[in-house]
Amino acid sequence: MAKVETKELKYKEKQSIGKIILTIIFVIVSVFYVSPIIIVLMNSFKWNGDIAQNLFAFPNGDSFAGLRNYTYGMTFGNYPFWKSAFYSFFITVGGVALILLCTSMAAWYIQRSNTIFCKIVYFFCIFSMVVPFQMVMFTLSDTANKLKLTTPWGILPVYLGFGAGLAIFMFSGFVKSIPIEIEEAADVDGAGPLKTFFSVVLPIMKPTFISIAILETMWIWNDYLLPYLVLDGKLYKTIPIHMQFLNGSYGQTDNGAIMALVVLSIVPIVIFYFACQKYIIEGVVSGAVKG
Repeated sequence: MAKVETKELKYKEKQSIGKIILTIIFVIVSVFYVSPIIIVLMNSFKWNGDIAQNLFAFPNGDSFAGLRNYTYGMTFGNYPFWKSAFYSFFITVGGVALILLCTSMAAWYIQRSNTIFCKIVYFFCIFSMVVPFQMVMFTLSDTANKLKLTTPWGILPVYLGFGAGLAIFMFSGFVKSIPIEIEEAADVDGAGPLKTFFSVVLPIMKPTFISIAILETMWIWNDYLLPYLVLDGKLYKTIPIHMQFLNGSYGQTDNGAIMALVVLSIVPIVIFYFACQKYIIEGVVSGAVKG
């Protein structure tokens, strides 16, 4: 008995040591991941010259610029920052809402119909995930101009096209795990397809629904290239495009103002992410593994 207890103690000691080592490793990795955000936040309060001299130094009495970078970045040029923020918010909310509504219904129909046509549509959606954006961006820009999609509301169908692949893939995986008997019971009770979807299927899909919403929100909010190619730059600017205009001619760049706007742009998305983070793993696993 004494030998067995000794072995168990040694095993528990090895486990505790292993946990401590893993904890230290993950803390170091976390510091590396968080450090760019800390550096951006520090330099958003420093003068431009001090940023160029020492990027990693904390702001002190001489280098501390106060809120100058924030006020300058928000008032620079003839295009107000609040307008860019509004267009970013409108495009993000509208694009994510359109993607969630259309792809969730499409994925449910694809899995429940199980026809050859639906399978072909599904594989086309999966194929769109592996096509590099650079292959289609010039054709996309020309098509958007011809179809008059160069407005914040016109770009929403474009985001739907690019975001549908991942969303349908995850929604389809989750729909496979939903017992069809639940939908059959709703059909017996007299519920039509729309009522069945919104009253029965959609509440069950909540984890995947929120996970996709987070992923698509982070993508659309931070996207630079697609709005730059599609939107009429003279009339409509998003936050990433607004920040580009802080780059002056001959390589002159106000890094302090750019970093201040970067901080302002990441605050809403970080708050949204932390508010919904508990659904991410659950939704991703449910959509990608089940079925």
